[in-house]
Amino acid sequence: MERTEIKQALARTDYGAKINVKGWVRTRRGNKAVSFIALNDGSTIKNIQIVADNEKFDEETLRLVTTGACISATGTLVESLGKGQTVEIQADSIEVYGTADPETYPLQKKGHTLEYLREKAYLRPRTNTFGAVFRMRSQMAMAIHTYFQERGFFYFHTPLITASDCEGAGQMFQVTTLNLYDLKKDKDGNIDYSRDFFGKQAALTVSGQLEGELGALSLGKIYTFGPTFRAENSNTPRHLSEFWMIEPEMAFYDLNDNMALAQDFIQYCVRWALEKCQDDLAFLEQMYDKELTQRLRFVVENDFQRLTYTEGIEILKAAAAKGKKFEFPVDWGTDLQSEHERYLVEEHFKKPVILIDYPKEIKSFYMKQNDDGKTVRAMDVLFPHIGEIIGGSEREADYDKLAKRAEEMHVPMKDIWWYLDTRRWGSAPHSGFGLGFERLMLFVTGMQNIRDVIPFPRTPNNADF
Repeated sequence: MERTEIKQALARTDYGAKINVKGWVRTRRGNKAVSFIALNDGSTIKNIQIVADNEKFDEETLRLVTTGACISATGTLVESLGKGQTVEIQADSIEVYGTADPETYPLQKKGHTLEYLREKAYLRPRTNTFGAVFRMRSQMAMAIHTYFQERGFFYFHTPLITASDCEGAGQMFQVTTLNLYDLKKDKDGNIDYSRDFFGKQAALTVSGQLEGELGALSLGKIYTFGPTFRAENSNTPRHLSEFWMIEPEMAFYDLNDNMALAQDFIQYCVRWALEKCQDDLAFLEQMYDKELTQRLRFVVENDFQRLTYTEGIEILKAAAAKGKKFEFPVDWGTDLQSEHERYLVEEHFKKPVILIDYPKEIKSFYMKQNDDGKTVRAMDVLFPHIGEIIGGSEREADYDKLAKRAEEMHVPMKDIWWYLDTRRWGSAPHSGFGLGFERLMLFVTGMQNIRDVIPFPRTPNNADF
């Protein structure tokens, strides 16, 4: 008999029909006469109840139906009288595919801490929490592709192995085939990369932006969506060493166009979560974050407040003068911390904020310079609970200005000559931004730690599974 996914089975009302479901046992309870098996196959957060008349089954089969075991159950779909479910299955036959020793199975019926489950990342998708998070992750990926595809953007694949450091941060994972136990060096004591696979130093990418800009200056509007890597030794609930980025780049967009797109895009994604992930959202709200739906609606229903960095600093300094305690002092020229960003969003404006025109010293070399000589056309989108969720800018289109800024920030010309060349031949005004996918996932799930919104987190001293 053809298998029915549990999500579909729970929606059926053709009582009396024969049905087959397969999945993993969450619990089995009962008495001498009857067993009640809660079965889940990952298609939904909800379980279906299998009712087994013990007389119909040999004792050995039922003994193997324990928490964690994988089974196939065939029987009759009937209306359920139990609370919280509309249908259940009266079992005729049960086949055990894989057993799970109740003494050693890591996911017992009791609640487990998120820290414990990180150690069991290979099993944690079977829990309610992580089933919900990873189903939502899939939905959000779908939302991102749908949004851009429906608006004429092209999905552009940028390289994961690169010889340029887009951010100039130097925190990159090296990619090499050299024998690390026997590194050949030149007369100056530098490693001889001419013997390496690519003939020069290479690393995993920190961003697809520079190559994305090349795509936008040919195809008009592109977006990237793929993994990026930062060898930053940050053991915080907000940092991963491997994470996914969405980076649209658009020719002929100025900073205002960029801000409008960022707001529309992020509101679309949040609205998608509200409409298509209701069961999973309801569970996460109940278990982790009582204000989750309210916060998602807050973002969807409010226009984002736009203000300059300078205005933001003045608001923060005025708040500090009135007794607001910030851990980090704030003054013009300082990079804002999460506490400053959240104050603007949650306490001052009570709506999402887009901050623009940052000091050029704290932003990357490729951002378009304003006429004041001090600021650049950068934008950061700030959210409640999170702080910065999107960072972007209008890009510098003038060759001389871009080259001078790269030199000032010590970005090697040998690495970015090809990027600068786009400003020599048919340069155009253009803009773009980057959204960290896991930051979006933190926001829409209400989870507190970024390690809990990616299946297998990569962080300092952790590359398990």
